[in-house]
Amino acid sequence: MPLPALIFPILIAAAAAEDSPIIVKAYPWAPFISPMGEPFRAPSTGEAPIARWFVQADRNRDGVLTADEMQADADRFFMRLDSNHDGQIIPDEIKAYEYEIAPEVQVNSNWKRPRGEAAPEPKPGRDHLSGNDWGRRPGDQHDGYRADGLQGAARYGLLNLPQPVMSADADFNRAVTQSEFRQAASYRFKLLDQRGQGRIALAELEERLPTRPKGKRAKPPKNAVDTRVGLPLPKGD
Repeated sequence: MPLPALIFPILIAAAAAEDSPIIVKAYPWAPFISPMGEPFRAPSTGEAPIARWFVQADRNRDGVLTADEMQADADRFFMRLDSNHDGQIIPDEIKAYEYEIAPEVQVNSNWKRPRGEAAPEPKPGRDHLSGNDWGRRPGDQHDGYRADGLQGAARYGLLNLPQPVMSADADFNRAVTQSEFRQAASYRFKLLDQRGQGRIALAELEERLPTRPKGKRAKPPKNAVDTRVGLPLPKGD
């Protein structure tokens, strides 16, 4: 068969693939996403995902996490994300993180529509006033959380960071260097170390996990404050 005859069907298939909608959905069970953005999912043994991360990060197995251990754990995850080993996490590697490693960080990804699909007519209700069509599908929930609540990784982590990896980009050049990732790890450790002791036990972190709503979610207070973030950076380096 002539070579052009073989290439032509391939080109048609590639063009069709480009027109197909990309719908990213998180895994059906809620993971734990570490302060640096690494997902941990519960194994069949029933071990808590946060405990899996903590044991891995607690390198000397003394039952507490230090800033040095958190930075070392960040270095390990950075090497996994830096697939081309050029010392920085570039946009293509960020895309791989969001689509392959931790699809849960995709903000509102569960409500994307195929191209050309019209938004449904809004239905007035307690949480949806008449005339306010946000263009969402019926049943706007993601793993039990409302769409207008916590977003991305913040639904499954200790800090309100929808995209923990990209938020380490201190100079906003769309690439995260290892130095920036380490600096972010140090900053986030200080946010978690509320007592300023330089060490954190697992029980302290478990208390800060967001709780998954059960049944109908109560409407939050008008001026509710997210107690996990917003604290001033502790004094020091």
